[in-house]
Amino acid sequence: MHVAKALTIAGSDSGGGAGIQADLKTFSAFGVFGMSAITAVTAQNSVGVSGVVNLPPEFVARQIDAVLGDFGADAVKLGMLSTAEIASIVAARLRAHAVERVVVDPVMIAKSGDALLQPDARAALVRDVLPPAASTALARGTCSSRAAT
Repeated sequence: MHVAKALTIAGSDSGGGAGIQADLKTFSAFGVFGMSAITAVTAQNSVGVSGVVNLPPEFVARQIDAVLGDFGADAVKLGMLSTAEIASIVAARLRAHAVERVVVDPVMIAKSGDALLQPDARAALVRDVLPPAASTALARGTCSSRAAT
């Protein structure tokens, strides 16, 4: 019996309502074995985001290589890529591992309205990440921000 495997590459939401925490819950609900590579750690709750620490791009790449080099993935879901460097390195690692199924949910703004994607990361997202993606999810209320790249 084949168990589907999915890798989420996203930020960590300390409130548990979004990011890798939400992705892993969703994967589990559908019987998918979930794996993660964390791009950023946030301090947030239902009221707002009080802090964001972006992980070094090289460490994000190491996480991706560790997971895809051993387990592989039937699909990859991208969320908060936060910086241009992280977006570019994620795209490069997915190409290096010949990942074919990529879903992009480009997290730019938290529900509270706090910015989660640095302005220079938008161009990297459009240039490096979107072209090979299989699907792009657009969150309601953030489309105007996405169009401003």
